Amino acid sequence: MPELPEVETTRRGIAPAIQGRFIRQVIVRQPRLRWPVPESLSETVTGQIIQSVERRAKYLLLRTERGTLIMHLGMSGSLRVLTEGQPHGKHDHVDLIFSDRTLLRFNDPRRFGAVLWTAGPVADHPLLKDLGPEPLTGDFDGAHLHALAQNRKIPVKSFIMDSHIVVGVGNIYANEALFRAGILPTRHAGKISLARYRRLAECITLVLENAIQQGGTTLRDFVNEAGRPGYFKQQLQVYGRAGLSCPLCGESLTEIRVSGRSTVFCKQCQR
Repeated sequence: MPELPEVETTRRGIAPAIQGRFIRQVIVRQPRLRWPVPESLSETVTGQIIQSVERRAKYLLLRTERGTLIMHLGMSGSLRVLTEGQPHGKHDHVDLIFSDRTLLRFNDPRRFGAVLWTAGPVADHPLLKDLGPEPLTGDFDGAHLHALAQNRKIPVKSFIMDSHIVVGVGNIYANEALFRAGILPTRHAGKISLARYRRLAECITLVLENAIQQGGTTLRDFVNEAGRPGYFKQQLQVYGRAGLSCPLCGESLTEIRVSGRSTVFCKQCQR
């Protein structure tokens, strides 16, 4: 599933191609996505200019004067910048065609993604209004995590993956951040000190920033706006490396399930 680094990579890729562009046509081939594409989307969006391309958590926000297109890549979605006239495939569900013949194409084989519209303040949309802070901004730090963790008995890995606590810390990046912070994924969230949460917050930010610099992580489906994979996979220290040697101490890495998700850690380096 595309996580925050993959969505941010997509945002940075498509923004120069579509920001400031006039939408000449909208083609909806498959409206049955995770939530139905609004029936009036073509009528509403055609004739609008993309004023900005932003991201909130894993949602892409294409702002216009009338409102905002909310796009989510789901499990297997991608956005490609093409030129009008290029043949569409079976899983190419929505096209935005601009006046300069630039084409933004939404592809989603599993159809867990979304293309929605809101005319109101986007921050008040039901999908966005209860989200936690962005981990790449000054609103997020160890004190925030420590305050919300008090008396919480859930595993710290599940805690930092809760989008109400902080957005964008998907399974891959939770594994990597906890390893770098030296924190055992199963430790109760409420049993971790402020100092260790400060270190964890730093590691979350660092891991996400590094992943963005590498264009995200491609394990199976993700490609960027030009159809290229992300390369952060080559820098993963624990995720997907169960049974291999810990890069710090050389001990064999252990894999368990935490809240149903694959969790890899080092018994020696994480406590």
